[in-house]
Amino acid sequence: MEVQQFHYDNKIVQKFLYATMLWGIVGMLVGLLLAFMFLFPNLTDGISWLSFGRLRPLHTNAVIFAFVGNAMFAGVYYSTQRLLKARMFSDALSNFNFWGWQAIIVAAAITLPLGYTTSKEYAELEWPIDLAIAVVWVAFGWNFIGTLLRRRQRHLYVAIWFYLATIITVAVLHIFNSLELPVGALKSYSVYAGVQDALVQWWYGHNAVAFFLTTPFLGLMYYYVPKAANRPIYSYRLSIVHFWSLIFIYIWAGPHHLLYSALPDWAQNLGVAFSVMLIAPSWGGMINGLLTLRGAWDKVRTSPVLKFMVVAITGYGMATFEGPMLSLKNINAIAHFSDWIIAHVHVGALAWNGFLTFGMIYWLVPKMFKTRLHSTPLANFHFWIGTLGIVLYALPMYVAGFTQALMWKDFNPDGTLVYGNFLETVNEIMPMYWMRAIGGSLYLIGMFVMLYNIVATIRSGSRVEDDLAEAPALTRVSRHRTAGETYHTWLERKPIQLTLLATVAILIGGIIQIVPTILVKSNIPTITSVKPYTPLELEGRDLYIREGCVSCHSQMVRPFRSEVERYGEYAKAGEFVYDHPFLWGSKRTGPDLLRVGGKYSDNWHLNHMYDPQSTSSGSIMPAYQWLIRDEHDRSKTEAKMRAMVSLGVPYTEEDIAGAAASMDAQATQIEENLYSDPDFAKSYEADKQYASENGLPFVEMRDREIVALIAYLQRLGTDIKIEQPETAATQN
Repeated sequence: MEVQQFHYDNKIVQKFLYATMLWGIVGMLVGLLLAFMFLFPNLTDGISWLSFGRLRPLHTNAVIFAFVGNAMFAGVYYSTQRLLKARMFSDALSNFNFWGWQAIIVAAAITLPLGYTTSKEYAELEWPIDLAIAVVWVAFGWNFIGTLLRRRQRHLYVAIWFYLATIITVAVLHIFNSLELPVGALKSYSVYAGVQDALVQWWYGHNAVAFFLTTPFLGLMYYYVPKAANRPIYSYRLSIVHFWSLIFIYIWAGPHHLLYSALPDWAQNLGVAFSVMLIAPSWGGMINGLLTLRGAWDKVRTSPVLKFMVVAITGYGMATFEGPMLSLKNINAIAHFSDWIIAHVHVGALAWNGFLTFGMIYWLVPKMFKTRLHSTPLANFHFWIGTLGIVLYALPMYVAGFTQALMWKDFNPDGTLVYGNFLETVNEIMPMYWMRAIGGSLYLIGMFVMLYNIVATIRSGSRVEDDLAEAPALTRVSRHRTAGETYHTWLERKPIQLTLLATVAILIGGIIQIVPTILVKSNIPTITSVKPYTPLELEGRDLYIREGCVSCHSQMVRPFRSEVERYGEYAKAGEFVYDHPFLWGSKRTGPDLLRVGGKYSDNWHLNHMYDPQSTSSGSIMPAYQWLIRDEHDRSKTEAKMRAMVSLGVPYTEEDIAGAAASMDAQATQIEENLYSDPDFAKSYEADKQYASENGLPFVEMRDREIVALIAYLQRLGTDIKIEQPETAATQN
């Protein structure tokens, strides 16, 4: 039998490992800054690109796509070569994958703080960056498939199955969720509207967690845990059941993020049913990982690598038990929009993704640099301070979530809300926010300790960029099943058939859920009183999106007595038919805004944006003073309206031609309303006089950004004529 010599490419793995540590620290630093902004809301006052609404998507994107994404690539490139006994198909594609991905991360780090965002959770990046993501991902897939076809190992190990499913599904999710109509170089509108957009977004959002944060890391678990423990995986049969059931069921579960919303009930119920079923394959994978360590517990006690991996798998089990539980309607009614969800998400991110990454790094670096880990005690210190950080982060957020839900739903004997003022619930959970910030700080300290330990390890070793290996050449065998060969064993040596079957498994759920919602118009009943936004309101909505208001405010009143009493009439699907994108939100740090139109004066809104604490004592909302100062650019309004027409919004040619006049008239009316406040009039005239005396440019109030935002806020919820509940006047 011919034995061939070849070299594994370690350079690409090392590059991704360095990027993992760099972006991990950056992403966590931004997250810690956000945690302290809850405690000190004026921490970055006056700096638009450091406002909470703009930094929040930067944090999530940095952690998911920069930290976890680079860790995934590092783990996949190392393990794939060894599992297939082949160098990666193309060094050029490997390097394109690396540098392209880093360029995307840098583009995100620049554009998101500048306010260029689609507002769709985990998919906030604008269309040019979306195109770049697709190109880089295809290069990664091409490189992976090419390596499969030139492999020297006939049968594909379970980790490879999970990598394949990841490559296929992420491509499908990204393409369909990112269908958008560009209006400019960094501005676009989703092709879907309202309920349809919400369904597609959470089909993507939930499965971004499933197929970017879970399936590739399960592949890494199946490779690195047995390697670190020097033991075979517990059950081959369980891995088969785990893989196929997980990828088939996961794709159906997205609608559980939209329970009690305006989404049709049949879609909600499908999401619930498949979410509950999801616990079986998820726990099957957890059991398979943990039982691989049977008989190796003495090694676990002494090995920081295995400690990290055990807690990671346990965190995966906890998160995947909690997810199906949260999809039950009676529990979701309590948890959704609260900090319970923040705790749930961070158990998965910090424990499952973070700790598995740390364990992988501590195992990989000494091997690749032919040396010993610089300090095992430091690695153990990292483990314990990181674990303490997770506990101190998650537990207070669970308590905060329960507290919020109970206070939101509490009624007096006379039928009025006990806590009519939303800020009472915010002030009650501030101690939990302090504990969260402390927990996040401990976790970040652990990452700095790891960075020092790994740098010292690298310096003590030798850089082996091309690792010599040898393996027999792959000989041809029958395309058909041989005697005694099971169907799945046959499938494991047929990568094309395996890929096609995996593709079918992940497409079924998406097609059944999404196609009827988009094509069957009766699923979204129309409401004749719902009209398109005026040009100024459309511009104001874009400002609302730019500033990330959807990160803290929902626009979805659920059909609960407490919410109807607090906010007004519950949401109807037909209200959102002109919303590109939808803005239902997923977290209530502030109150719901669906029915805020007409509830406050224009002056209240201006003062609220300039100094939130002046109108709402105890508010933790930051100031948005640049909105009051800056001139509003309305040069693209007509192009935006034409894009909306292409998406089905019924603007006429007369509407578009008269956009400038319409905006001027509506803005002038708001300016006049603002003048009704003597304090505003006095201050405004003083500013005008100061500018005139000092030869400075002066922008009329009607031309400023705040006026467009006020126009949008005053429109919200007014298409449906309802009587505001008495308690609504006390909301902040």
